[in-house]
Amino acid sequence: MNISFKLAALASATALLAACASTPPPTAQVAVSAAAVNHAAGAGAPELAPVEMRLARDKLQRANVAMTTKDYGQALALAQEAQVDAQLAEAKAHSSKARKAAEEVREDGRVLREEIERKSPK
Repeated sequence: MNISFKLAALASATALLAACASTPPPTAQVAVSAAAVNHAAGAGAPELAPVEMRLARDKLQRANVAMTTKDYGQALALAQEAQVDAQLAEAKAHSSKARKAAEEVREDGRVLREEIERKSPK
């Protein structure tokens, strides 16, 4: 019984190592995440969504470190999180810009109404 326990433990350890070794490097996901971070930066996210942008950049950097240490499971998870954070940062940046544009349109409308009222005969 003791020998069968040792054999079972050895088999489990071997299966676990094989599973870890068979995880491919998430090169494509890291590249997609890097592109998402760059796209968010181009959309103004560093200024308009700094917290989310910082999180995205940090997770992407940690994913790259995990790639160099061949911790591919961690690299994949961090790259996916970085992509989501970058997309959120970009969405917040676009939302902020749209809100500002709407405020400008409202202000322009107000000024136009005042001008029309001022010029209309009383």
